[in-house]
Amino acid sequence: MTSTRTPSPLRRRAAAGAAVLTALLPLLAGCGAGGDDEADGPAVPPDIAAAARAKVADGGTLTWAVDALPATFNTFQTDADATAQRVAQATLPTLFTLDERGRPRRDPDYLTAADVQQRKPRQVVVYRINPKAVWSDGSALTAADFEAQWKALRGKDSAYWAAHNDGYDRIDRVERGANDREVRVTFDKSYADWPSLFTPLYPRSVTGTAGAFNDSARKELKTSAGPFRVEGTDTAQGTLTLARNPRWWGDRAKLDRLVLRVVPREQRVEALAARTVDLAELAPAAAERIMKVNAQDKEGSDKHRVPGAAPSSALPSGPSSGAPSASRSAASGAPSKPASASAPAAGSASRSAAGPGAAPASVRPSGSSAPAPAPSKPSGPGRGRPENKPPNRPAAADVQALRGLVVRKSLEPAYTQLALNGASGALTDERVRRAVVRAVDRKALAEYVLAPLGLPADPAGNHVLVAGQPGYQDNSDAIGGRDPKAARSLLADAGWKEGREGRAPGAKADGKAQGDAGGKAAAAPARYKDGKKLTLRLLLPKGPGTEPLRAVGERIARQLDEIGVRTEIQQVDGAGFFKDHIASGDFDLALYGWPTGAYPATEARPVFAKPQPAADGSLVVEQNYTRVGTDQIDRLFDQASTELDEEAAQDLLARADARIWAAAGSLPLYQRPELVGTRRTVANAGAFGLATPRYQDMGFLR
Repeated sequence: MTSTRTPSPLRRRAAAGAAVLTALLPLLAGCGAGGDDEADGPAVPPDIAAAARAKVADGGTLTWAVDALPATFNTFQTDADATAQRVAQATLPTLFTLDERGRPRRDPDYLTAADVQQRKPRQVVVYRINPKAVWSDGSALTAADFEAQWKALRGKDSAYWAAHNDGYDRIDRVERGANDREVRVTFDKSYADWPSLFTPLYPRSVTGTAGAFNDSARKELKTSAGPFRVEGTDTAQGTLTLARNPRWWGDRAKLDRLVLRVVPREQRVEALAARTVDLAELAPAAAERIMKVNAQDKEGSDKHRVPGAAPSSALPSGPSSGAPSASRSAASGAPSKPASASAPAAGSASRSAAGPGAAPASVRPSGSSAPAPAPSKPSGPGRGRPENKPPNRPAAADVQALRGLVVRKSLEPAYTQLALNGASGALTDERVRRAVVRAVDRKALAEYVLAPLGLPADPAGNHVLVAGQPGYQDNSDAIGGRDPKAARSLLADAGWKEGREGRAPGAKADGKAQGDAGGKAAAAPARYKDGKKLTLRLLLPKGPGTEPLRAVGERIARQLDEIGVRTEIQQVDGAGFFKDHIASGDFDLALYGWPTGAYPATEARPVFAKPQPAADGSLVVEQNYTRVGTDQIDRLFDQASTELDEEAAQDLLARADARIWAAAGSLPLYQRPELVGTRRTVANAGAFGLATPRYQDMGFLR
């Protein structure tokens, strides 16, 4: 096997946020069903119990479950994780937030203006800083903070341990404009994704020297400029506390404190029931426990309704389970300003504190009313019952403990994919990869995962965008839909014949093997080439919450059986899944999640870049773990990254995506569900979807 390596940290985006493991051709251009018309709105809007600020109590502490405490508060370092990103959003300047469709929107708390003021001969962007903006030490946000961050991240000084230099390497200079509050940025090369820069923005005390950049913000964040500041970390308790920032000039944070508490995913339902946390992302099986209680209460409410009244099942309901829906503004954010994503607009309808049949709950802002009885221990997803039979009703202890909870539901800006290692064995042949892709029933897999959750069961149709984002279109026609007959033809063309002598032992005269695979369809005879059987190793992560991914893998294996491809499923510990296997190329097929973003020309390029040979004979793959790429795909991404016309850039990205489909290195299956358990009294927090949270509006209903 050819050795591979990832580039140095300056050319590599940290992989921590890339692996989302638990949930979970003739015409190449212009293919797919429609363009931006498909993205008139998000596939599923944010579900955050939107409430006007006047409806949210002042004060209190909200506790949010996280996977781990951050290893660093510097999000530009390689070991920054999702918790570090969350802290940065709440405490540091986010110049452009994302609305519910994932579109960048200037945050007026930080910028009064930000515009491309010149395109030729060089692109020039001018930022005007809000004159009220100050760091928590009392000093003003100025052009000097922008300049220091550019110098730290541009990639010219290896003393800075930066994860990437995307975009900053295209800047020629950053300088003071008419005054300290105006920043003039001149680019060497045009950069379409310029709104991604300087977010988060760190004070020059962090970015001004390599020593400060590397060390000062790892264990503490002394200076902030957001609605919250870092108050402290208690590693023994597994908590990180953010306190209201007294120097914040925007809408005052509703909460006194926001506590991030480490809670293993398998313990989160119990933590919610015991009220040791108020907000927690959940695996599907855990969310199902809460949703069953809500459904049972709803049934009881309908049985005892007033004669002539409409049953609760007939009442309008939103995407969350068991609670009445709240209206959402088209653009989230504070009144009369472009939205910080996911935030409620003033005057929007408040969310009811308790849904039908819910037991009365304390609405004290802290959410710390007396703990409910401990719920019964979960049996685990699917354990002890046939896969397709409905589970028993929740036990009485579960019902009592889980009342007062609700599941907020949306779709993440990420999809689960089947990765095909183009540098491994039979899959080096593009015809074999295409055969695998044509054999997989993406629609059936999406329905299996999403339909039971009440979410749209549409297969993902794009590698760089998810449904709802501007420019999204389904480009899967570039390779074609599920067609086992075409897949078998592709295998035959590649020299893989049925049976060692052209016919498998035990096969019927029509070529079909006796028996079936999972009761769905008959397995075709195994295929051989030069006496070698066509068997692919499917790698899956192992650990809590990975059961749904295992079930998806088993279904894929049965679908590949139909074309004569045999599959060996191997599960490995989640900790080493990426580092020891995916990044090193130790797999044939693999299932894992991959995020999309608001800046696909920048963020997706390293994921699909053609691997390049290094001087030492190794292969530089960046983040293209399938090792499948082409020069044409690279050129289209490069062109899109310099195209300042949005429509033209979207067209280039669509053409790049069509060619990624045709190369058959990765197969997007379905957009990942976002399931968040909350107390019913929690407002303006939950499943944010494509949007950026607005932390100053989070709290508890009055």
